[in-house]
Amino acid sequence: MKMNVMGAVSGLALLVSTAAVAEPTAEVLHYWTSGGEAKSVAVLQEEFAANGGTWTDMPVAGGGGDAAGTALRARVLSGNAPTAAQIKGPAIQEWYEEGVLADISAVAEANNWAEVLPASIAGHMKCEGTWCAAPVNVHRVDWIWANAEVLAANGIDMPTTWDEFNAAAAKLQDAGIIPLAHGGQAWQDATVFEAVALGILGAEGYHKAFVDLDTDTLTSDSMKAVFDQMRTMRGYVDSNFSGRDWNLATAMVMNGEAAFQIMGDWAKGEFMAAGQVPGEDFLCISTPGEGFLYNVDSFAMFDVGGDDKKEGQALLAELVVGKNFQEVFNLNKGSIPARTDVALDAFDSCAHLSAADMAASNEGGSLLPSYAHGMALRGAQSGAITDVVTAHFNSDMSSDEAVEMLANAIANSL
Repeated sequence: MKMNVMGAVSGLALLVSTAAVAEPTAEVLHYWTSGGEAKSVAVLQEEFAANGGTWTDMPVAGGGGDAAGTALRARVLSGNAPTAAQIKGPAIQEWYEEGVLADISAVAEANNWAEVLPASIAGHMKCEGTWCAAPVNVHRVDWIWANAEVLAANGIDMPTTWDEFNAAAAKLQDAGIIPLAHGGQAWQDATVFEAVALGILGAEGYHKAFVDLDTDTLTSDSMKAVFDQMRTMRGYVDSNFSGRDWNLATAMVMNGEAAFQIMGDWAKGEFMAAGQVPGEDFLCISTPGEGFLYNVDSFAMFDVGGDDKKEGQALLAELVVGKNFQEVFNLNKGSIPARTDVALDAFDSCAHLSAADMAASNEGGSLLPSYAHGMALRGAQSGAITDVVTAHFNSDMSSDEAVEMLANAIANSL
């Protein structure tokens, strides 16, 4: 009888103990659905499971995250927010202002995020001083990619100024080669535009124009020079560019149909997936000028009930910024780790260049958010700029007209 009582007590103690420790659960809404991205998310799921968690995957394909954003809004409005969602830039602050984000400062402080993340990037992850999101990676936007064989055959070095780029492009045209592979989509026009703007305006001028929305900078002679260069660039694009997806433009560089592409380092993933070797088959260099334009993927954490979900949220945040996932995910994605203390031994030469430039730009105050990729401005303002950029690129609009339209568009969007 005594043993039975003791057994019952032990069983009860075990039951109480088990109940006190909630199993971490996480429902994660994201738009990483391509091959490399899906593979990267699978690594995170495996790590989550290895730490005793249960993961519910909510991938939403299409629209560069637009469809995922629509799905997320529907979930939140119905009072059924996911544990975490892939959100970036000012959109994090917009969700915070709606009072639906969780405070994950305890995880961030326990894992020293403030010490291992560049200050500019850490700033996007904070909501009025508290941590509310976890960064996954850093994509550099201002890259030139090139076909090594095409350049060598035509005696061309990678350009370090826009004048050198223009001279190379003219030489390539004379040889019957498309100088610039480009897809005629608004966001691709904006990607080229902000890279040109950084080079001509400089880091301080870029910040004034696309972060501060300073009218004097937006209407300056320097901004007119940006549009002048864009008009020149338009002449280097083939006539079939309209509507072309970015990865098809990358393929043009791979097969030697075109020499250059200006695109973020997700393009590198295409080259690598095709078995091409950086420095041999394709070349990389930052676009002319000082500075570094970044696009950071991140997970915002939503205010959820239940110890299991809160534990899942904390575990997810810790793993996302953990060294292992930061390395494995970015090797697949083409980006570099958000944290600066991850060993880069397994990364390629372009990633090493990106990491070195990010560190130097962070020190020099020229680590800048990409407006074209949703890091610098809210949707209304970034959309207003891109509308003008695309209208100019696809017409005979003068640079004087473009800067006037730009200033008006920004004023009307505020």
